[in-house]
Order: sequence, then C-alpha cells, then structure tokens
Amino acid sequence: MTKEECPFCKIVAGEISTEQVYADEYFMAFMDINPETPGHIQIIPKRHYRWVWDLPSREQALAGEASISDYFEIVKHLADAQRKAFNTDWIISKVVGDEVPHAHVWLFPSDSEGDKNNLAENAERIRTALSN
Repeated sequence: MTKEECPFCKIVAGEISTEQVYADEYFMAFMDINPETPGHIQIIPKRHYRWVWDLPSREQALAGEASISDYFEIVKHLADAQRKAFNTDWIISKVVGDEVPHAHVWLFPSDSEGDKNNLAENAERIRTALSN
C-alpha cells in the first residue's frame, strides 16, 4: 500500500472523516471505527511512518519533526484522559501495526461502561477529560 492509499494518511488529509479527540502539529487521535470497548482510540503521527518504531529518537529527530518520545508523551496524556473519562485505572494499549500500514497505538479502557459504538458520545467524554 502506498502513502497515497493509506487510510490514516487520508484521515490526516481530511479525505476520510473521523470522530477526532485530539490533534496537534504532529499527532492525531480519533475513535476506532471497530471499538473493543467504549473509548477505544487510535493515536497516529500525522507524518507517515510504517511502524511506531520508525519514528526517530529525540536525538535523531530533525528540527520540526516529532520523536518517538513525543509520541508516547501524547499517548500517556490521552490514556490519563481516558482514565478520567471512563472512571477506570485499566487502560489497555496495543502496538501491533499489521491492520493499517501507518504507525498507530491503540488505547482502550478495559472495564468502561456504555455503548462502544456511540463514537460521538465517547469522544466527547475524552475531549472533556482533556480540557479539565
């Protein structure tokens, strides 16, 4: 699959709509369309990297480029928001990468209540927790 065919690159470009929960200059987080539990999100770098482990280290990152350390700071920030939003301590993370050929981290609360398919409501819960 080429970068032009990558669904996550299309999301970053605005060609595919998502229920976004977070975005900055380098990263984006959105609700997974096939959620494991309520609150299941994907966190991706906006720049195309095939694997999470392809992001440069802080020492290797060029000016204007995010590092893997920056990435996991965002992942932690979002996991903390999920913990508040879904009143749980148990956030599962997965870094596999075979589903979509673009670096991504899955985060989902293990024991959250609610409708896992109500993406809008679950996204709003996370956005609210991020702003508090």
